[in-house]
Order: sequence, then structure tokens, then C-alpha cells
Amino acid sequence: MNNLCVAHRGFSGKAPENTMAAFRMALAEPYVQWMEIDTQLTIDGIPVVIHDFSLDRTTTGTGKVKDYTWQQLLRFDAGSWKSREYHGERIPSLTEVLHLCCGRVRLNIELKTSGNMYPGLEQAVIERVASYHMEQDVVLTSFDAGALRKVKEINPDIQTGLIIDAKPKDLVERLQSLGCSFLSIGYPNLDSELFQRLKSAGIEVMAWTVDDPKRMRRIADISPEVLICTNRPDVWKKTFIR
Repeated sequence: MNNLCVAHRGFSGKAPENTMAAFRMALAEPYVQWMEIDTQLTIDGIPVVIHDFSLDRTTTGTGKVKDYTWQQLLRFDAGSWKSREYHGERIPSLTEVLHLCCGRVRLNIELKTSGNMYPGLEQAVIERVASYHMEQDVVLTSFDAGALRKVKEINPDIQTGLIIDAKPKDLVERLQSLGCSFLSIGYPNLDSELFQRLKSAGIEVMAWTVDDPKRMRRIADISPEVLICTNRPDVWKKTFIR
């Protein structure tokens, strides 16, 4: 299948992002080959799946994810902001998501961190991935170069990827110096020339976040090998499945 469909935070165009409802909805579509999720740490060291550092936008909680225990986070509703039908959705733990996805879909797990915000995040994520024997089914990605270096220190065999919303001239060299074989790039920055340089260096490329058919086709014209990360797997289906 060309331009593999990556469900961004699950089927987040319809269900509340990074919830079990969004992941189940994405998994129900046989053409969804990948999902992209975000992970952070609770104050008691549990990796949880949520995008923002703050709870305010997508839950009934307030303040920072990192200031709560896992049990405290379970009290918050993470679905009602999207629609009433999702009332009662919770922030999932990474373990719950791995359990759901194991053997069914590959995961792009973004390490949401900056500097020393989350000591032990990489170790906690790798341990849980290993407990499901999913080392070959995940790529660990981050904007934070330090987090990617840490992953390679802990387990050199796990695939890592830099996330970037730019097109620096030394991008290939930067990826190589980090030991990354994957790039997650904001779609407007990707063109054929850059893709060819990345491909020659053995780097897999994902473009984000692409929700309309015209832009999806533009990415497809660059190469069928570019993964397309989208909030709208249904739009991907209409664009690519005849």
C-alpha cells in the first residue's frame, strides 16, 4: 500500500485525541497501518498518553500533567471537550495503548519532553514497549534531541526519529549524528529534493499533519514511500482507495 496512513493521536478528526475511543476507531479501519501517539510521565513515573503539557485543553483537569499521579489523572474526563458522546473517556496509560495495539498496528510514540522535564521517560517507555515485545513495531520520536540520544543509550536497536517543522540544510547530517533512521516533518517543508536526500541516507519519512485530499496528493507525488500522518483517516481512504 502506498503512502501508508498514520492516524494522528488516533482517529482524532472524529473522536477525542489520544483516547481509547480514538484508537479503537482508527484500529477499526483496516487501512490504518500506523498510529501516532504522545507520551509523558506522571509524578509517580507512569507513562500516560496525552499531547499537551497542560491538562486544560483536552480534560476537565487543570495544570501540568507532570504534577499529578496516575490515580489522580484518572479522575479527569478527557472526552467531553470533543462531544458529549465521549463523556467519561480517560487519559490512557501507555500500557493500555500498547495492549490494545500489540500485533495490530505500528506505533509512532512521541516522547513529549524538553530538556530535563521528565527524567526517566525514555526508560519507562522502552520498558513497557519491551514488555509487549513491540521493539520492532515502534519508532520513538521527539523534538528533543537529548531524548533521542537517551533512547539509543538504553537500547540502540529501537528505531528513533526526529520531529521537525523546518528544513535546515544540515538535516540529514543531524539525523545521522543522532542515530535516527526516521524523520517526522511538517508537510510544507517536504519536497522531492529533500526526500531523495533522506531516502539515499536510509531515512524513513512521515509528513504531518495532512487532512485534505489535495495536500495528500501533493505528498504522494513526492513519493509513494512517504507516510501520511492525518487526523482524518477517512479522507485518506477517499483519496487513495479506489
